[in-house]
Amino acid sequence: MAAGNNEEARSLVTTRMFDAPRELVFEAWTHPNHLSHWWGPTGFSITTRAFDFRPGGTWQLVMHGPDGRDYQNRITFDEIVAPERIAFHHNAEGSEQVHHWTFVTFEAVGGKTKFTMRLVFPSAEEKDRVVREHGAAEGLKQTVGRLGEYVASWEGNDGLEKTVTLTRHFKAPRALVFEAFTDPKHLAEWWGPKGFTNPVCEVDARPGGLIRIEMQGPGGFSHPMTATITEIVPPERFVFSSIAYGPGEQRLLESLTIVTFREERGGTHLTIEARAKGFLPIARMMLAGMKEGWSQSLDKLDELVVRLAK
Repeated sequence: MAAGNNEEARSLVTTRMFDAPRELVFEAWTHPNHLSHWWGPTGFSITTRAFDFRPGGTWQLVMHGPDGRDYQNRITFDEIVAPERIAFHHNAEGSEQVHHWTFVTFEAVGGKTKFTMRLVFPSAEEKDRVVREHGAAEGLKQTVGRLGEYVASWEGNDGLEKTVTLTRHFKAPRALVFEAFTDPKHLAEWWGPKGFTNPVCEVDARPGGLIRIEMQGPGGFSHPMTATITEIVPPERFVFSSIAYGPGEQRLLESLTIVTFREERGGTHLTIEARAKGFLPIARMMLAGMKEGWSQSLDKLDELVVRLAK
């Protein structure tokens, strides 16, 4: 960051107390599905082009203003310490020059979160210009306010049940697609949204057999899941019930997933019906992203089976 002893004069700072644990508030930064709900001042929406949540990774997005104008953005993450702090710098539109640095801290205060977001500009003059011409101070407050509303929307139990159905055609034999669900070395390669990995993946492919997966998110958090296979008819049908756990081994989600495989046009027509129920506030966000998460997983599955079929 630019040197100098006038950092206070170059900074915009806002602090809020959120009535939510800091792990939950931090989670809202870790995936585009979260960020699309709150990033930017009131009236703005975003489209994420790329998102790599790790030190050195970049977030490329377009902010859509209420006036119809689009703003190209590129953010580079400099430091991520879950769930304590995030630091990143923001490049000027169409330039390699740093527009400003941002430092975000999450402080646990008795089950709540003291949240601070600080923008530091290259000079006090540049900060004053952005405040004067673009309303940056008010924009920062509105953005943090939207984050607070988004996190608060996870509270309560209303809307904590969801069913999604997806279909996909794969240019691969049905037996191979079925195997990708039941062979742990294949399952580990595609399970979970983009950016997620599965350091632990175990499958006992029989009725009553267990599935155990520890999914690793881009924010560094582990998402353990256990499932029981309730029905398995190779290569036609695969049914399992699962439990996902949150912080402190609390029950987070329960779901029933029904997968059917049908030969079609020389390949495989796959249907997934997933029914889920949440038990913690953060489950609301996960349910909201369930369809997109499955869609991204199936994209990864498609790449895998096409490669294996060659």
